Parts: sequence; structure tokens; C-alpha cells
Amino acid sequence: MAHLRPGARGAPAAARAIASPSTTYRLVLAYDGTDYHGWQSQPGARTVQGTLTDAARRAFGPDARVTGASRTDAGVHALRQTVSLGARVTLAGAAVRGALNAALPRDVRVLEAREAPAGFDARRAASGKRYAYLLDTGPIASPLLRRFAWHVPWALDLAAMRAALAPLRGRHDFAAFCAAPGREKDPVCVVRAIHVLRRRDRVAILLSADRYLHHMVRNLVGSVLDVGRGARAPGWLAGVLAGRDRTRAGPTAPAQGLALVRVLYPR
Repeated sequence: MAHLRPGARGAPAAARAIASPSTTYRLVLAYDGTDYHGWQSQPGARTVQGTLTDAARRAFGPDARVTGASRTDAGVHALRQTVSLGARVTLAGAAVRGALNAALPRDVRVLEAREAPAGFDARRAASGKRYAYLLDTGPIASPLLRRFAWHVPWALDLAAMRAALAPLRGRHDFAAFCAAPGREKDPVCVVRAIHVLRRRDRVAILLSADRYLHHMVRNLVGSVLDVGRGARAPGWLAGVLAGRDRTRAGPTAPAQGLALVRVLYPR
């Protein structure tokens, strides 16, 4: 195999690496999902997975494949999305990260890259995920948060919101908070933790669970806001959960306030 000299113009990272059987890398990504039609590749749509796959194939060759741990919706962000990358190269993690970031747009960044055991699958190996939903409760919407928070200029009763969400911890059927496209799936999820935090005019709703239904977090946020602004009593949310009827729950919160915080794996 002819070797290109380091730094040769137009030389992809794969051309500077030793040809090898496919190597699996574990990546951690952050992205601003505003201008993407979600994570999953779709024909004719700009997606994060499609963008990352294009970058990986430019850098490492046409056999590169990427699998994400979570299928975030259109407009949803990620602080730490875990991805498995298969490529026929042998490179250090730092070189993989650098090559991908050089080929990616600025609203998608590879934060970490390291070689993973053969067969590692970011989605199948995951044991849970953490999400955060950010609310901007100031009287005037912050222009710096317009892509990352839902502006709700209401006085919110956080104690009532916490009381409403408490019965949702544990193993439950969350069909009442599932969008129509996901209702064919098993509706049982295990919610390990729910927190409502405030810092000045910012309120964050944090959720950790083993799995999620389509629009589950956004539907929970829209529902608990009805409690926070006094339109519903705290006990109403537990009744909605037990009823398993989506029409009884609150509205779906907009996508821009939601971010995947972390993907969890067994130790």
C-alpha cells in the first residue's frame, strides 16, 4: 500500500492509517439539534446521524457505519450522545476525534473517541438515559436561550410540580404520555429519578429512566406545567398515568427545551 506523506492535502485519515479489519470506536457527541430533523437518518432530510455518517465516510472510507444510543427528535439537543463507529482504520482515539471534527459542521462536535470492544453497540448496550428540559420563566424571553429553552413567563409552583411528578417514579405504564407513532411499543418504563430545579429565571426538569416512549419527556413536561401554573391539582398527574389515555394529559412541550444529558451503561 502506498503511503501518503503526513499532512498531504486532501488525504483522508483512512489514507494515513494502516488498512485493517473494521475497528469499533466509542464516540461521545454534543450537538445543537435546531437545524436537524432529529438523530436518525432519513431520505431527503438533514439529520445528525446522516451528517456524522457522511463525515466518517469522507475521513475513513465508504464502509464507515455509525449507531446512536438514542433517537432524539427534530430540534432536540444532546450534551453527551454516545455513538458506536465502525471503520476499517487503526487510529488513536484523538486522531479519530480530530478527523471527524474537521469534517463536521460546527453544530455537531465529537467530544471523546476511543476504541471499544469488538461488537460494541451504543444502543443495545445502554442501560438508561438522562434528559433535561429547560424552561425560561423570565418575563421577557432571553434571546440567548431561544434555541435551547421554552419560554413560559408564568409564576410556577415548583413544590406542586415536584409533588405531581413523585408518583411517576418507578416502573409504570406510560402510555398516557406516548405520541401516536410510538404506541405499538411496550409502554412500560422504569423512571429512576425526577427532579425539578430552579436557578433564578431558569427551571430544569431532569428525568432518568431505563427507556423512553416517543415524546414521553415532552408530554410529561407539558402536563406538569399545567400543575405548576395552577390549572391542575398535583394529584391529577397520577390519575392521568393510571388512565393510560394520551388525550387526558397536557400538551406536548416544544422540542427546543429538551436535551439528552447522558447515556448510561453498566459498569
